[in-house]
Amino acid sequence: MTQQTPDSNPHHKKNLPPSLATKRAEYSPEPNQGPESIQDAENVELYRNIAEIRRSQRHFFDSNQTHSLDFRYQQLNNLKKALNNSETEIFQALKEDLNRSQAETYLTEIGFIYQEIRHVIKSLKKWSAPSRVKTPLMLQPAHSKIVRQAKGCVLIISPWNYPLQLALMPLIGAIAAGNCVVIKPSEHAPASAKIFAKIISTAFAPNYVALIQGPTRVSEALLEHHWDHIFFTGSTAVGKKIASAAAAHLSPVTLELGGKSPCIITRSANIKVAARRVAWGKFFNCGQTCVAPDYLLIHKSVKSTFIRELIKAIESSFSDQPLRSQDYGRIINKNHTLRLSKLINQSDVIYGGKTIAEERYIAPTLVDCKSPDAPIMSQEIFGPVLPIIEYESRGEIEHWVKKNANPLAFYLFTEDKQDIKLLYEKISFGGGCINDTIAHVANIHMPFGGIGASGIGACHGKDSFDTFSHKKSTLINTTKVDLAIRYQPYTNFKFKLIKFLSKF
Repeated sequence: MTQQTPDSNPHHKKNLPPSLATKRAEYSPEPNQGPESIQDAENVELYRNIAEIRRSQRHFFDSNQTHSLDFRYQQLNNLKKALNNSETEIFQALKEDLNRSQAETYLTEIGFIYQEIRHVIKSLKKWSAPSRVKTPLMLQPAHSKIVRQAKGCVLIISPWNYPLQLALMPLIGAIAAGNCVVIKPSEHAPASAKIFAKIISTAFAPNYVALIQGPTRVSEALLEHHWDHIFFTGSTAVGKKIASAAAAHLSPVTLELGGKSPCIITRSANIKVAARRVAWGKFFNCGQTCVAPDYLLIHKSVKSTFIRELIKAIESSFSDQPLRSQDYGRIINKNHTLRLSKLINQSDVIYGGKTIAEERYIAPTLVDCKSPDAPIMSQEIFGPVLPIIEYESRGEIEHWVKKNANPLAFYLFTEDKQDIKLLYEKISFGGGCINDTIAHVANIHMPFGGIGASGIGACHGKDSFDTFSHKKSTLINTTKVDLAIRYQPYTNFKFKLIKFLSKF
């Protein structure tokens, strides 16, 4: 476990909060004990370090330095510079963790983050300015405004599939809003976490932005504490645990989760273009994208034609031997590879299906699916395996989609405006595309987030800034005018006047 901690403060170790004091008592090992005591000693040190980081960051936040716009601009530029200086190492890390090509890494990680930083720096002054709002006649001559205020000390827990982007995008929003931040990256992408730690320690002082690495118990220890906001990206199952832990402290949360995102191919779709865009969106990052098409619903009349075009698109991108392709990624670890291999073995394979667990390789795979109760439909796939389901009526589409309600993304390929009206506008989902896949995520001017089981809250651009800001309502009145109508006793005349003025 590698940790970035602030300079030691002697007061930190003496006055631990009650929850930490309890943990410390629980994990106080006797000398010369066995392996369990070693683990207990590590837990004591972990809780102590987190307490020190929290205390240090709270002290720094209370100094009001993070509130200055100049300070926030400087920190965003520091991040940009540290990122720029680490590009070569980032490429190497993503190659090691996910066999990601440089082009894919730049497109989804580095370039995406640069774009966000530029957009935030350009817009921050406007976003941060107090905004005047109308004041009812009943309250005049007062005037009203909304003031944006940083929430405080926030926690970001990020995943492994886009290890830099999905940590730095919320971090940029948190910095822009004026918060202090602790980041917990995924332990499943160790090379990326290592370079990420270097970027954070280069760009920021740990009493402002700190990064803590380690296994699941580190996240659990972090969640023992109160945070002014928790931002989590990951699975729905873990998201429930995050929400439960946050509820104990009444900490607000943003949950960017997942689900089974459907992709509909109607009879009017441009089959060739649709096949290329589905292949790109599904097999990008080896299918390990939360908004990747999770399954296809294809009109019966175009199913066979579409499958032929889809196979052509796959082989055009990765050749007929994707194992040798420089642009085809790998599964994050052996366990996930075995999980995907099991799903393939339980399915009717149309194309692909080859797995090499030791190399974390799963070939682009298409499977025929006829039942919503099939094992592959029971979970988010999160890999390069695509179930194909045929349909004949719009009612069948709704039946399949509602089986996994509120997906994070929804894709519809059609040239029929009636399909758009009856399907895209009717079904509830986080975000999506018409005649494309995953491209909506690249638009920083639109919020990214789920609904229901696929998430709570949103990020990107101004939505990230708003997520980490509190909108403080403020009414400014004058003492030069003091209308008697507001004060008791409420005479019949006052009552009638109140009713009249309340209309305006």
